[in-house]
Amino acid sequence: MHFAFCIFYMVESSKKELVRGMFDDISSKYDFLNHFLSMGIDRSWRRRLVGILGDRKPESVLDVATGTGDLAIAIASLKPQKIVGIDISGNMLEIGRQKLIDKGLNTMIRLELADAEKIPFSDNSFEAVTVAFGVRNFENLALGLTEMSRVLRPGGIMLILEFSHPSAFPMKQLYSLYSRYVIPLTGRLISGNSKAYTYLPESVAAFPSGKHFLEILHNRGLKNPRQVSLSMGIASIYMAEK
Repeated sequence: MHFAFCIFYMVESSKKELVRGMFDDISSKYDFLNHFLSMGIDRSWRRRLVGILGDRKPESVLDVATGTGDLAIAIASLKPQKIVGIDISGNMLEIGRQKLIDKGLNTMIRLELADAEKIPFSDNSFEAVTVAFGVRNFENLALGLTEMSRVLRPGGIMLILEFSHPSAFPMKQLYSLYSRYVIPLTGRLISGNSKAYTYLPESVAAFPSGKHFLEILHNRGLKNPRQVSLSMGIASIYMAEK
């Protein structure tokens, strides 16, 4: 992470407030940029997660850091009785709620303003807990994972979709150039936010992916942590049971 960016973290605000402000600011452009910058591949990643989750047939799902609700909407195809999405960005949630109305899913899915590090539900409330591209934004990763585990029922599954660090040539080199130059420039031009799409590749680079993250899941008391690599290592699905 660049030195100046670290100083911004420490002096201007906490990471949580920084993230909240960024996503509130780019909320109107977020969905477009998400799909545009990934060339639509992010949709297939969510479908892969839903396919894995479908084998469990959960009746209740909590989607953490739900944003505008894309993963929660994809999970709705499994017809669970209840899906709850939480996020700290009110503006992202407002866009998500309108999407639910447009898709006729506002009775199945409920979106709430809440912090992943202080989840407002009782222990063992959900059969599945999911998060897509959100754990690297947690201010306290261990606390967020502990909270997700707390509300997960015994035997339930946790599924985490997150960017990874490609290691094989030439994807490693291509992804490095794309994330370092194309994403920040395109994101800045379209969203008008000079920090948000510089933060994205920096937060991916700082995230403890792969074996390191599997160890973190294990240390949170989760069972059988494992990883499914996607698109030559650009992203991964991590899963574990309680």
